[in-house]
Amino acid sequence: MSSDSDLHSELSDMVSAITMSAERGAAHDDRKPNGVKNGTAQGLRLTDRKLSLQERETYQGYSRMARRPTIESKRVSISDAQDCVQLNQYKLKDEIGKGSYGVVKLAYNEDDDQYYAMKVVSKKRIMRQYGFPRRPPPRGAHTAPGDPVKVLGPLERAYQEIAILKKLDHLNIVRLVEVLDDPADDNLHMAFELMQKGPVMEVPSDRPFTEEQTRVYFRDIVLGIEYLHYQKIIHRDIKPSNLLLGDDGHVKIADFGVSNEFEGNDALLSSTAGTPAFMAPETLTDDYQIFSGKALDVWAMGVTLYCFVFGKCPFIDDYILALHNKIRTERVAFPETPALSEDLKELILRMLEKDPQQRITIPDIKVHPWVTQGGSDPLPLEEEHCTVVEVTVEEVQNSVKLVPSLSAVILVKSMLRKRSFGNPFEFPGRTERSMSAPGNLLMDTWLFQSSLRRGSGDGQGSREGELEDLQEDEPSS
Repeated sequence: MSSDSDLHSELSDMVSAITMSAERGAAHDDRKPNGVKNGTAQGLRLTDRKLSLQERETYQGYSRMARRPTIESKRVSISDAQDCVQLNQYKLKDEIGKGSYGVVKLAYNEDDDQYYAMKVVSKKRIMRQYGFPRRPPPRGAHTAPGDPVKVLGPLERAYQEIAILKKLDHLNIVRLVEVLDDPADDNLHMAFELMQKGPVMEVPSDRPFTEEQTRVYFRDIVLGIEYLHYQKIIHRDIKPSNLLLGDDGHVKIADFGVSNEFEGNDALLSSTAGTPAFMAPETLTDDYQIFSGKALDVWAMGVTLYCFVFGKCPFIDDYILALHNKIRTERVAFPETPALSEDLKELILRMLEKDPQQRITIPDIKVHPWVTQGGSDPLPLEEEHCTVVEVTVEEVQNSVKLVPSLSAVILVKSMLRKRSFGNPFEFPGRTERSMSAPGNLLMDTWLFQSSLRRGSGDGQGSREGELEDLQEDEPSS
């Protein structure tokens, strides 16, 4: 497979790792994440989840709550602490996942007394491993109408994912809490809400769900995908390992590393992405030069629904070309056990329709008899759980913001404390860059010193005028 596809798979595996059992991460801490007793994550019971008849009120209440903005931190302080690594206010504990480009760690936030999943990505390793020895073009760069579609580099894709996640606000979408991206540090840190129960299912599984369990989880997926499509986002990699289970029993959609934004009513795509066993047949044939993004998500949801009830994918083969051929040509077969209701079989077949023009759509899935139990348990209307958000090109470019004035204030205050106008980040005998001194801050030092030299003339009187509005910090007691 291509290096780009390998990256997609790697990103998916990494996000899945975010969702580990919390007992591993809390092994060296008396505190346990919520929902963990005696070091063991408690299994989910359907009674743990709010009744489906209450969902309309639940989603309406959630949509009225103001989303806490994603915190953006450009200054990262890293130090070794007892049994952990201190990263700003986070204590990074056990490693809970690992990929060729980074790791995921359980992170305890001292400020709010909560646990998070910290995704740590090596920027250099991503670019080096996937054929980008140099930094790709500026984040958010886009082509003019009619120009060829620009292929995003792996680092660009990571920042695009951040820009999208920062704006999404839904009960069934995993939440990005904080981004820490120090230009002087190779690592990009992303703190996600901790989904302690992990992926809703590991495939293959010898313990598939009952129809009742499947309906509960599938309804969440439908609402999450409807919300994404409402925001003009195609996920492109829906599968059980990207569907994470929360303490409240709700499923949340994760991993937006290969997602696409679109304008108009649908995305018209011409490239393949995602996981092979979940790819739609139209992406594997020359008959379609472009294809509907929404239809791709529906197909992947159909494969996921099949996995839920049978514990395996409908099309399986050890060889990728043979797998593609089965997806394109073979009919969906239902094992004799477990026995499914006719309504569920009919829904699966309509979702796994080879012809994307004939494939069932999200609005029709929402009112399907199996989903709504014959109309007795309707899902919330679109307007009851969807509020539009937009991600602009500028927001992608500034997915982690820098406030230049802040760095200047830090710089000047450091100078005042030391009674020196030399570079505060230079130390005798050391030539390497300080972790707390990004390149632009070092440049601020040079510019500031130059401005002082230009304005001082004989070296007297000018400094006091330039700094008259700044007060030195009170000495700590």
